[in-house]
Amino acid sequence: MSEERRLEVLRAIVQDYVGTREPVGSRMLVERHSLGVSPATIRNDMAALEELGYIAQPHTSAGRVPTDKGYRAFVDQISTLKPLSVAERRAIQNLLDEAVDLDDVVERTVRLLAHLTHQVAVVQYPSLTRSALRHLELVPLSPQRLLVVIITDAGRVEQRVVETAQEVDPGVVAELRARLNVACVGRRLEAIKGPLAALPEQFAPEQRALVEAVSDQVLDTLRMESEERIVMAGTANLARSDVDFTRTIGPVLEALEEQVVLLRLFSEMEEDTVAVRIGAENHHEGLVEASIVASAYGGEDASEGVARLGILGPTRMDYPGTMAAVRAVARYLSRILAG
Repeated sequence: MSEERRLEVLRAIVQDYVGTREPVGSRMLVERHSLGVSPATIRNDMAALEELGYIAQPHTSAGRVPTDKGYRAFVDQISTLKPLSVAERRAIQNLLDEAVDLDDVVERTVRLLAHLTHQVAVVQYPSLTRSALRHLELVPLSPQRLLVVIITDAGRVEQRVVETAQEVDPGVVAELRARLNVACVGRRLEAIKGPLAALPEQFAPEQRALVEAVSDQVLDTLRMESEERIVMAGTANLARSDVDFTRTIGPVLEALEEQVVLLRLFSEMEEDTVAVRIGAENHHEGLVEASIVASAYGGEDASEGVARLGILGPTRMDYPGTMAAVRAVARYLSRILAG
């Protein structure tokens, strides 16, 4: 059996099983696909695929279903993703363009992704530690209180109040605002530590306490990991897929409730345009029958993304369609945040 034909037969099995939920037999393959070989040859090919662990026979059924290894081989041979339809792309653009702030963008994105894929959608909020500064603003609230506004390139806005022992000089505030933006804008956390540490020396001794307090607030805000969080939508889609789990969806739902589990899985996924983890590759007992398709967003490429978004569903899913939807939504979201 040639490698090329083996992959062709495997691809046909995956497509039919995803579409019908029924184990696939050789007769079905002959009827539905132009494989160019005899039924006997297809049966031999299927026997070889089963021996290699790409397909398996559930119960006493005459048909075969893909294994995790089979799905992985299928996904790995997807060289190009079919673009979404014009209507789908327009729907994505229209929905996200109407968002009014970052929270609205994230909420719209997760609902959109769940609708497009009919799976559970997960969107991670932009990470402060991986974001670059877009602008820093200082707003006097009273003679001894200063509001520090931190705006990242991912559209995230954080506000902190600095209390001072002496009255704030408006001229000093204006100078500090200008120097902070020169030192920090366009840079990430690691790149601004040095410039901020050197900033107090650029001011008179009596002004340095204020400069240090503001600098500390900026660094502390960007270091925060407690605000790493995710938003989910489409859990009902998982319930409708209950037949795809040989056990129950209970372990999957429990894993979804633990945000730290999903955040860890996101962080472990490859820095590809679209990454796919199948079944046992998730290294979590509750997700051994689930797959995750994810992509980074918020950067010029996957390696520079500030967060991830993706879907979670049963291993029996439309991988090409799901991967295309995840990629498209990630690109639109990146474009909006960059604007």
